[in-house]
Amino acid sequence: MTTKGSAVDVALAAARQRIAPRVAPAALQQERASGALIVDIRPHELRHRDGLLDGAVVIDRNVLEWRLDPTSDHRLGTVDDPTRRIVIVCDEGYASSFAAASLADLGLTNVTDLSGGFQAVRIQPGTTRPGDPAPG
Repeated sequence: MTTKGSAVDVALAAARQRIAPRVAPAALQQERASGALIVDIRPHELRHRDGLLDGAVVIDRNVLEWRLDPTSDHRLGTVDDPTRRIVIVCDEGYASSFAAASLADLGLTNVTDLSGGFQAVRIQPGTTRPGDPAPG
């Protein structure tokens, strides 16, 4: 079987197969309500430009594995169960797929990412960003 596309496209497709199913933007609130840990890995510049993701924990991508590996001495205190639901969020849903697959490599069994990333959530009805006029 021949796979077409660039090497990164092939790797992205493989990562997404491993973390499927991905979370749809409309389902993110339900994930949070069900106890999922929502992790925003966007760089500071993008969070400053577009705003924070309500209810998400911000973890810089360069330390993500150390903070979410339940066996790491540098993990977040609330991350001690490799079966905990974790949803990774980046800006547009690409880097988060690779990040989630990396966490799966560490043995986290219930990790995925947000399809479309923060930008997809941002366009959902009822969301605002810094500088947007107040509703009503």
